[in-house]
Amino acid sequence: MSGIAINGRFLTQGMTGVQRFATEIVAAADALAGRGAWPAARVLHPAGARAAGLGALRSEAVGTRGGQAWEQIDLPRALRGDFLLSLGNTAPLLAGARQAVVIHDAGAFDTPESYSFAFRTWYRLMQKRLARGGARLLTVSEFSRARIAAALGVSPASIGVVPESGEHILRIAADESVLARHGLEPARYALVVGNPAAHKNLAALTAAADVLGRHGLTLAVAGAADPAVFRSGNGVAAQAARVLGRVSDAELRALYGNALCLVFPSRYEGFGLPPLEAMTCGCPVIAAHAGAVPEVCGEAALWFDPSRPATLTEALARLIEEDGLRDGMRAAGLARAATFTWERAARELLALIEDRIA
Repeated sequence: MSGIAINGRFLTQGMTGVQRFATEIVAAADALAGRGAWPAARVLHPAGARAAGLGALRSEAVGTRGGQAWEQIDLPRALRGDFLLSLGNTAPLLAGARQAVVIHDAGAFDTPESYSFAFRTWYRLMQKRLARGGARLLTVSEFSRARIAAALGVSPASIGVVPESGEHILRIAADESVLARHGLEPARYALVVGNPAAHKNLAALTAAADVLGRHGLTLAVAGAADPAVFRSGNGVAAQAARVLGRVSDAELRALYGNALCLVFPSRYEGFGLPPLEAMTCGCPVIAAHAGAVPEVCGEAALWFDPSRPATLTEALARLIEEDGLRDGMRAAGLARAATFTWERAARELLALIEDRIA
């Protein structure tokens, strides 16, 4: 078996869902490698990257560039025959078929209005070239597998699926001070985690303001958009909304743990990590029946039609008014979330690439 090199560019990027996936997969692989259940690997990264916190796997700074130039030029030069694993949507074209890349969704093709012209053009070109060059394609859900296959013109069967997990949120001590800082009371606010990208559909939350207001509840919106990538959508127009901005993981843990529920209105998700994190914390989920989220939450969530705002208000009213519903959803969510683990994900990923590195 040849060696494995892991693309560590994610160690220089901000923490969104894609970087969370990469971080947790590498941590789980490192723990498995320490028990002899994952092969030795090098995590290659640009100089100045944050520490990967590895024990069994090795971390190695290579090259002199940063960003895409590092990934496309410096990274392939440092492989020395190793098989490359890239976990965050992008990978070097020069590595050809000696690599696997996790493409989290087909958003650059399916929701172009959510991305800048330069961003979506590069992603489309690169991902098509990776597929034509024979790279092993992986993704995080059956929904994404079907959409990526259609976008890239490949068979869905040729794309492996590696699910995510929400258990990382439990390793973080909750920062309860976030509630007082924003004037929030336990179980008296509905939480939204997202950004104003068009496909996140936060504008649909306006319809929920009246029902929340009638019950004296608040809509707390956590998250921020990267203006270099996302175009602004309509945002949250509801006067009942309290926009928290970007929050820390510790603050997010507290927000999940104290919320009446998570409202997740996105029309398009390759996986849907916030609903899984919420269920892991015992927070009920009301979500748009769209993208991969039904695949993740199963019967543990309440669903609404993203094209019919009234169905969101109906779901919220039901959760608020129906005795015992919230407690039942908490229990169902915890049970559902327990079936997703990062160790399982790392093991399944290895099984999907073993034939390429043998």
